[in-house]
Amino acid sequence: MRIYNSLTRRKEEFTPLEKGKVKMYACGITVSGEAHIGHGYQALIYDIMRKYLEKKGYSVTYARNYTDVDDKIIAKSKETGIPAEKYAAQMIENINAVMKEFDVDEPALWLKATENIQNIIDFISELIKKGHAYPAANGDVYFNVSSFKRYGCLSNRSVEDMLDGVRVENDELKKSPADFALWKAAKEGEICWNSPWGKGRPGWHIECSAMNRAAFGDQIDIHGGGRDLIFPHHENEIAQSESLTGKQFAKYWTHNGLIKVNGQKMSKSLGNSLLLSDLLKKYSNEAIKFALLQNNYRGDINITDSLFPEAEKHLTDFYSVIKAAEDKFGKSACVNGVNKRIDDKFNACMDEDFNAALALSELFSLFKSVSAKIQKGDKTAADDVSQIRKTYALLGIFKKDAEEYLKEVAAKNPAEIPAEIEELAKARWQAKLNKNWAQADSLRAKIDAMGYTIKDGKDSFTIIKK
Repeated sequence: MRIYNSLTRRKEEFTPLEKGKVKMYACGITVSGEAHIGHGYQALIYDIMRKYLEKKGYSVTYARNYTDVDDKIIAKSKETGIPAEKYAAQMIENINAVMKEFDVDEPALWLKATENIQNIIDFISELIKKGHAYPAANGDVYFNVSSFKRYGCLSNRSVEDMLDGVRVENDELKKSPADFALWKAAKEGEICWNSPWGKGRPGWHIECSAMNRAAFGDQIDIHGGGRDLIFPHHENEIAQSESLTGKQFAKYWTHNGLIKVNGQKMSKSLGNSLLLSDLLKKYSNEAIKFALLQNNYRGDINITDSLFPEAEKHLTDFYSVIKAAEDKFGKSACVNGVNKRIDDKFNACMDEDFNAALALSELFSLFKSVSAKIQKGDKTAADDVSQIRKTYALLGIFKKDAEEYLKEVAAKNPAEIPAEIEELAKARWQAKLNKNWAQADSLRAKIDAMGYTIKDGKDSFTIIKK
């Protein structure tokens, strides 16, 4: 299989550092707020990568982090009056809950900055000893960018280009404007820890380097994150880690594209952030995944008003074919069959830099073929459905019972009910209240013949289009 490596800017044959084993890390969420669709997308992409590598036979140790102390979290703490550590813990709890609803699996390792303070302090101390970092008079510690000659290797930019248009903080404390903070001296009332340089907290970039080394050692196979992290975050990780160890930090750097909303970059300042929890109230988690995976993971996604409704419609059509196959040939036949050709074609797509978008495009012709087979009574349709379910579950779709999925979608997106059906349903309900069972049954049969069904509750009823 081949992976696009952001470091070399080309696709490369994947060969892990240790035969049969993969160490993989993806930068997670800074928990200053609730999870938005961009967080969900990144978590989905690396969950799929991990699962496909496992399908290929690798033993994968996959780690993600939570940044649970930084400037934004401290600002939220001051705004809400909740201590920073409690605010971060609550956000992590909320994010975990919504990711569970989104149905993205947990990594093997969850890493948190606040649980690695000593590892971070030790890492910084070693950088100082080696001449790659220096403490400032106020208790800050900075990385000396000029000490690392390969700085800019990931973003492919010179230091001068990187500084152009970038706001530089505490310039008077640094040896060079390009130097960045490893440790930040505590301000009055801020969360902090003791260190050799005084009370303070980690800078953003150092936590990933230190946590990776503590979890995996000096080197990892795959490091991932959003494309917006290439500079400065991932560039700085390389500088820190490789200055300390003298070894290549990550063999493959992978970056997913960014989310746009109606052509604009998603951001809080523009007021166009889409919370994952809000989307899950409107659409199934599988429809959201199907929509996000229609583009190659390295490209940006433009979320328009029609993106998720169209994805829901496609999945509803697919699940309708699955249900038709189950009704025709039986559920057991549709879970026990095998069609190796379907799985092989999926693998060929995924072997080419995890091309889930190409794999999804195959579904339209596959389901067209299955539908035709059902019409002919061809029992191999059951094998096709079974294999589609097994294969595409890796992308997080076709994991639900077909009938339940269709009911779930109908409940979230109720169809407009004709007035005639509404009147018949009301008359039936009244007949039930009057205990006129014969009339109630007659009206139900009439409603059923018109393509609708009634689901009775304790005090009311729901009309569902078949």
